[in-house]
Amino acid sequence: MNEATLILIKPDGLKKSLTGNILTRLSETKLEIMAAKIVKVDKGLATEHYKHLKDKPFFNELIDYICGEKHNRKKVMALVYWGENATTKCRQLAGATNPEEAEPTSIRGSYGRITTSGLYENVIHVSSNKDEAEREIKLWFTPAEVIVDLYPVKESTVNSCTHVVWA
Repeated sequence: MNEATLILIKPDGLKKSLTGNILTRLSETKLEIMAAKIVKVDKGLATEHYKHLKDKPFFNELIDYICGEKHNRKKVMALVYWGENATTKCRQLAGATNPEEAEPTSIRGSYGRITTSGLYENVIHVSSNKDEAEREIKLWFTPAEVIVDLYPVKESTVNSCTHVVWA
């Protein structure tokens, strides 16, 4: 069954110039990229993304990590991959969250590490399941940024809304 999943190449992956290597590895899945962008992650986005971990003792450190505070690289590459069993394929290729437990041939096994403070620098995020992928994709992307109609959309007019636009 075709499905979409969210991939984030985290700040440590970008700082170490691993983007090309990670994308090459992801190409092994034979999935299609339906959206891609570089995102400056603010605390609001990070907190909403990791809200299921808010009660964990490492939550604040995780937020600082994804916002780029730990690597002085305040950006993330966000991608939507689409195809048969996308989440399962990408999670298998990414490997275990803990880089020391990840298969050496996985992305996290190849490029991840645990810092002396105990932070998992695992270079990549992959949605955990189909429902979580939908929540995360809707959080990170607007419908116009995804080249296929993944989920139902509606038109909405918002009055008195200020937007930053190009001058």
